[in-house]
Amino acid sequence: MADKADLREQMIDAFKDADYPIDSPMDLVPALPNGPGTRFESDDFSMTAMELNTKLGGGEFPYESADEFVDDILDQLEAQDHI
Repeated sequence: MADKADLREQMIDAFKDADYPIDSPMDLVPALPNGPGTRFESDDFSMTAMELNTKLGGGEFPYESADEFVDDILDQLEAQDHI
C-alpha cells in the first residue's frame, strides 16, 4: 500500500513552484521538474503527472496553494482506491 505522507511530500515538492492561484492543470506544467512525465512513486503506486490528470476528475479549480491542490489529488486517489 502506498505511503500517503511520502506521496504528499513528493507532490508538494513538485507543485510548490507553480504560480498560484492555478486555474487549470496546464498552469502546473512549467513547475514540474520533468514536465508531464514527472513521476510520483510509493510502494506499489506509480503515476506520472499526466496519468494523474487523465485518471482523476477535473478537480476544484482554482487552487490557491500547493497544499490545497495536493490534498485534493490525494483525496481523489484514495476515493478511487489508487492508494
